[in-house]
Amino acid sequence: MPRNLDLAALRAVLVVTEAGSVTRAAALLNLTQSAVSMQIRRLEEALGVALFNRRARRLEPTVEGQCLVTYARRMLALNDEALEALGLTEEVEEIRLGVPPDIVAPQIPAILRLMAVQAPRLRITLTTHASRELRVRHEAGDLDLILTTETAPGPGGEVLDERRLVWLGAPGLRAEHERPLRIAFAEICAFRPIAIAALDGAGIAWRNAMEGDSEQVVDATVAAGLGVSVRLEGYYPPGCMELGPEAGLPDLGRSCICLYDGGRARGAIADALRAEIVRAYRPSAIAA
Repeated sequence: MPRNLDLAALRAVLVVTEAGSVTRAAALLNLTQSAVSMQIRRLEEALGVALFNRRARRLEPTVEGQCLVTYARRMLALNDEALEALGLTEEVEEIRLGVPPDIVAPQIPAILRLMAVQAPRLRITLTTHASRELRVRHEAGDLDLILTTETAPGPGGEVLDERRLVWLGAPGLRAEHERPLRIAFAEICAFRPIAIAALDGAGIAWRNAMEGDSEQVVDATVAAGLGVSVRLEGYYPPGCMELGPEAGLPDLGRSCICLYDGGRARGAIADALRAEIVRAYRPSAIAA
C-alpha cells in the first residue's frame, strides 16, 4: 500500500538541514523544539531510516536524509505553487535589508537561503552600500534593517561584534613594501580615512591605486598585487591575505559590526530573520 509523506515533516527536515540545529529550526518554524523533533522522529519511524547524524554538534543529514532533502525541496515548492495558484497563500511580506559589501559573505547568502526555505512568501530585498549611506537610508525609512561597520554605533545601533582592522595584500606579491604605498579603497569606504590618517601619522607616503566606488575593483586590485587595502579581521576577499607586523604598516585600531532596527519589520518572520542575523554576526550567539 502506498505511503504518503507528511509535508509539514518534510519542511521541518529541510529547515533543520539548512539551520543545522533543532533550536534554530524551531524558532524559524514558530514551533517548540519538541514539536520539530517529534515531526522528524515520526517521519524516520515511518520510513525506517535515520535522517540525521545526531552525534555531531551540528545536525548533518545522513545519506538517506540528503536524498530526502532533494525531493523535499521539489515537493514543497510544488505545494507552495499550488496554494498560490488557488489564491490560498498569505500576502507577500517584504523586508528591506541593507549590508555593507565587505561583510555580505558568507553570512548573508546562508541567511537568505534559510529564510527562503522557511518563509517562501517572504521577499528580502538586499541593498549593499557603504555604512554611511545605509544609515541615511535607514533613517529615511527606506530600509527596515541594516548592518554597518563603524568605529562606534550611532543612536539606536546595537554592537554585534568588534574586530581589528587589518591591512590586506596579495600572497607573495609584496605591494606593501612599495613607496609610495599604493592603496585601494572605494572613495566612500569608511576605512579609507582611517588608513590615510594612520599612514600620515607613521610618515608613510601613499598614492591611490584606483578610482571609483567598486568593491570588486578594490578586491581585484589587491589580489593582483597592485595595492593594499583594509578590512575587518576575518573578512578577506578571495586572493587576499592579512598582512602581519613584518609589513611595517601602522596599527588601525578596531571597528564594530552594528545592527540598526527601526521596528518597521514586525511579526514572527521578521523576528526570525533578526535572530538569524544576530546569530550569524555575534560570536557569543552560539546555536544549540
